[in-house]
Amino acid sequence: MSMPNILVAGIGNIFLGDDGFGVEVVRKLSERPLPDEGRVVDIGIRSFDLAYALLDGPDLTILVDATQRGNPPGTLYTIEVNTKDLGSRQTPTVEGHRLDPIQVLKMAKGMAGELGRILLVGCEPETFGPEDEGQMELSPPVAAAVGRAVELIEALIAKTRCDRAPANSFTARTKS
Repeated sequence: MSMPNILVAGIGNIFLGDDGFGVEVVRKLSERPLPDEGRVVDIGIRSFDLAYALLDGPDLTILVDATQRGNPPGTLYTIEVNTKDLGSRQTPTVEGHRLDPIQVLKMAKGMAGELGRILLVGCEPETFGPEDEGQMELSPPVAAAVGRAVELIEALIAKTRCDRAPANSFTARTKS
């Protein structure tokens, strides 16, 4: 069994405060050593880039994004995306200034048929900046979560590689 092909994709708009979380995490992650079968990509808001990266057939895709779920800012989530329930081959709308991961997954599934395992590593945002102004930096609780997210992603990659590694065979020595 070969090692899994892994894609880590940072999603978000760096001009909208905590929406840039995914982009910052993959920037930090790209400074660290990864296995050869791992690929880290700053997707930002480029929907088609993510769709085409998914068409390469990664066994595991880890999407990294700001994720509002009602918990304190900086809370990290790991959510498994059920690709079976993404819908049929309908054509999703794609917008140039934001990226809706579910719409992109629907588009990629429509083009590829099946997608590999997809996890979302999300962080609860605090702010996207003042309305109509944006914000160039992450809020303090979200900035503090970046390092923890990098460690979480590294652990997810290590677990996936361990789960897919061929069983080692060895012969135990016995005393005669």
